[in-house]
Amino acid sequence: MPAQSLLVASAAPTPARAVRTAFLNVKDAAEYLGLSPHTLYVWRHRRQGPPSFRMGPRGRVMYRVEALDAWVRQQEQADSRSNMALSPLSAAPQHRSGRVPST
Repeated sequence: MPAQSLLVASAAPTPARAVRTAFLNVKDAAEYLGLSPHTLYVWRHRRQGPPSFRMGPRGRVMYRVEALDAWVRQQEQADSRSNMALSPLSAAPQHRSGRVPST
């Protein structure tokens, strides 16, 4: 009888959060971004950081996952280490004129 390979159905590892929602509260948004909730609180107070809004009758601060992703992409594009167009190393060298200003 020829040897046959057995197909074993392996279950994919399940993430810690089985259902990914479109909205995250402050704690979950901070975890998603790798920040502390206090940092998000300070940024919100200063009107910095990712966009947030209040939702529900209790007015809980919430973040859209897609807005967090877009904000991270904006941060990457604004950083000269990630965006070579902004890198001072890619700029043409500037030459000084030989003239010395008189004082």
